[in-house]
Amino acid sequence: MVRWDMEISKDHPRYRSLVTRERMSRLVDEGIVAPTGLIAHGRGEAFDYLLGERTIPVADAAARVAAAHLLEASHPVISVNGNATGLCAEALISLARAIPARMEVNLFHYSTERVERVCRYLEAAGARDLLGRRQESRLDGIASDRARCATEGTYQADVVLIPLEDGDRAGALARAGKVVLAIDLNPLSRTAAESSVAVVDELTRAVPNIERHVNELRDRPEERRALISDFNNARNLERMRKAMCALLEPAPNK
Repeated sequence: MVRWDMEISKDHPRYRSLVTRERMSRLVDEGIVAPTGLIAHGRGEAFDYLLGERTIPVADAAARVAAAHLLEASHPVISVNGNATGLCAEALISLARAIPARMEVNLFHYSTERVERVCRYLEAAGARDLLGRRQESRLDGIASDRARCATEGTYQADVVLIPLEDGDRAGALARAGKVVLAIDLNPLSRTAAESSVAVVDELTRAVPNIERHVNELRDRPEERRALISDFNNARNLERMRKAMCALLEPAPNK
């Protein structure tokens, strides 16, 4: 890949976005992010524009329900791919510790070498007891290597958080009887539709928000169960679509 070194001014209105793009590009060279992962990242940024690049109340409410599920779980697992690792490894590790939950590496563009690179990157960021190097089990209904999973991780999990995943795997996990929690900026995606709870928000905002709610709900079991009981994912996604459409409406004349 051709590389251009560039210095990004902190005064640039897109500073944070440009820094993230440069980091993701470098992580392609390191084998952490797949080249096509950059396309997926750009698509996510486009949807984030429709949120005003902020966490709206509907998204934060879904993050709170996701936190409730993670605390209610007997065997929660956070499934991590290359993009999620590149975008917010430290925040995902912090969330896993707060719950606590196991972390498992699961890749669409799979090779044992790439799995090892991603695992080492996460471990350098502080992850411990990672799953994914050995994937002895398979999920039914997935044609790709994403069917691979660790027996003591995703295969046995009752609740799985899948940041930045694909619809086939979300659907397979749901059919396997698991509660599927997704973080996906696209409210039209199969991942969002197939999930029990879809947090339609940017990953680096959503993960700390979920951890905040985990800490708030830790000693509130009745509130957790009420949140779970009252949540409807289809209604949540409809509200997110309406919020995105509202941002496209012209401002009223004053």
